Amino acid sequence: MGIAAVKMNLMPSSPEVDLNKIKEESKELVEKFGGKNCKFEEEPIAFGLKAIIILFAWPEKQELDSLEEELKKIENINSVQLIDIRRSFG
Repeated sequence: MGIAAVKMNLMPSSPEVDLNKIKEESKELVEKFGGKNCKFEEEPIAFGLKAIIILFAWPEKQELDSLEEELKKIENINSVQLIDIRRSFG
């Protein structure tokens, strides 16, 4: 079974949201569903709002839909968007 590199955008509902709390909860969910090696980036959007970009390794044969649905349920998350998924080598 191969490993896929996944990149997702988590958009908070406002600039006042605790991004660290969202990062912790999303990391727990990714690991619960079988993902590994979570890394986070923050991308400025506008007026102090920052998107969280989450990067992680994912079992290639496993679907992402259930993980996406659970990530949307995190408090103060406005939207979840899959940015990129590709086969990882090495």
